[in-house]
Amino acid sequence: MGEGIDRDGGRLPRLRLDELLDELQVRIDAVRGTQNRVHSLLEAVLSVGRELDLPQVLRQIVESAVELVDAEYGALGVIEGTRLSEFLTVGVTEEQARAIGPLPSGHGILGELIRHPEPLRLREISDHPASYGFPPNHPPMHSFLGVPIRVREEVFGNLYMAQKRGGSEFDAEDETVLGTLAVAAGVAIENARLYKAARDRQRWMEANAEVVAHLLSGAAETDVLHGIVRHARSIAGADLGALALLVEDSTDLRVMIAMGTDAQAHQGLRLPREGSFMGAAMTAGEPITTAEVQKDPRVTAGPPRFAGLGPALAVPMTTDEGGRGALLLAREEGAPPFSAAEAAPLLAFAGQAALAMELAERRRSAEQLTLLEDRDRIARDLHDLAIQRLFATGMTLQSALRFVDHPQASERLMRAVDDLDETIKIIRSTIFGLRAKEAERRPQGLRSRASASVEQAARTLGFTPALHMEGLLDTEVPQPVVEDVVAVLAEALSNIARHAGATAAEVALVVTGPTLTVTVTDNGVGLPAGGRRSGLRNLAERAERLGGTFETGPGLGTGAGPGTRVRWQVPLAPMAAD
Repeated sequence: MGEGIDRDGGRLPRLRLDELLDELQVRIDAVRGTQNRVHSLLEAVLSVGRELDLPQVLRQIVESAVELVDAEYGALGVIEGTRLSEFLTVGVTEEQARAIGPLPSGHGILGELIRHPEPLRLREISDHPASYGFPPNHPPMHSFLGVPIRVREEVFGNLYMAQKRGGSEFDAEDETVLGTLAVAAGVAIENARLYKAARDRQRWMEANAEVVAHLLSGAAETDVLHGIVRHARSIAGADLGALALLVEDSTDLRVMIAMGTDAQAHQGLRLPREGSFMGAAMTAGEPITTAEVQKDPRVTAGPPRFAGLGPALAVPMTTDEGGRGALLLAREEGAPPFSAAEAAPLLAFAGQAALAMELAERRRSAEQLTLLEDRDRIARDLHDLAIQRLFATGMTLQSALRFVDHPQASERLMRAVDDLDETIKIIRSTIFGLRAKEAERRPQGLRSRASASVEQAARTLGFTPALHMEGLLDTEVPQPVVEDVVAVLAEALSNIARHAGATAAEVALVVTGPTLTVTVTDNGVGLPAGGRRSGLRNLAERAERLGGTFETGPGLGTGAGPGTRVRWQVPLAPMAAD
């Protein structure tokens, strides 16, 4: 009996001790689990804080969150106004994402956190009043945990966790852990924003310095405009960049440079201020943005040209003298919209570029004035010195004829006198061209007007054609023919810009006796096999109306193809009446 009692009495304490040890082990495991979770949280906070590139920071945040709360699916939604502008997911494969369709816009449970930025924990998503189901092909989700991410006092976005592993629900500890990570995420996002702003500010300053230096050094305006659009696209992360300048004596805009997605649909377009996105920016005098440029009500003029593009930003290029044009950037559909932080430096960059263009223009005007003064001096010297000496030489030769008996010698002397007369005519024509002033904006002499046509065409061609002029262009070519020649040059050079794909061109105007010949040659793809274009028919009709001829043939043949040569020739002598 006694031994049995002793054994039973010894067994009971041992049972209680086992229970206590088991309970202690559970608590130790719980402490270890909590300790491990704290360590994991600290590691997540540190890993998030190490990154400075914002997209990488966001990806690191959502990946860390999924691991910390043991969720199958996670997402980070960036809020723009009352909608989601970005949505990064974890746990959904690319195939599943394509099958689900477009990313959520911020309705249902996701929108509940946008409307009420407070932690939200659900055992069953479908039980919440704001839930209205999932789209087809969406993986099943039941438990849910969401917390807002705040950057200072601003709600930047939300963390969404779904489907706790093991079929359980998210608990208060999960909510605390996720909330702690969200606080660290807010700090990391702010740091990434500050870093990006500083980096972009430096890039804008470098780009502006390059543009100013190129303009003031006398670089071609087309090259500078290309640089402006290239820098803006690169720094702002845009898929399309376009720059338009005001058309002279008009309120319309002409797209001078377009780079990126479907740039050819924008290049060279002439758009009214009313009905174009860039025109709206000039009218507003400040940056304007849109989330869907294809559907923006301010875009009503011009052909369809924004396929596949979504967010867009346009800023005016203005100085104290007024507007010069506008700069447009656009991103592909689904890309994040342009923010005010991106618009401000672009506006400053566009303004500095416009100011540099104005200063360069004034510098060119001053240089042109100096050139005209120099030409006037040269013309005066030619008239006072060269022509007088040629006259004297001619008179001396004529007076010497009476002392020459040999017929061939007399003939040669007379030929020399005729050559001197022709030389005097050429010099007088040159003097007239040098002294010709621009009575209006458009030059009056054929030499000046041809030079102006070539210079104007260089803006759309992207290069300056070589120009050769020979003969008495300003004195022998009648004014009606001058108008035709200017139209012929404009049409021929425009055809090269639109169709040839050329990198070089040559223009020649030659007066030989009673005939004027205009030749325009390029190194482009050549004429199409289908026959002449309507523009070429117009050139032929102009030549026929003046009693001349028009023909085409192969050109320089050193570029994209055989090239094209157009030859327009008309008589200068008065035509007999019918």
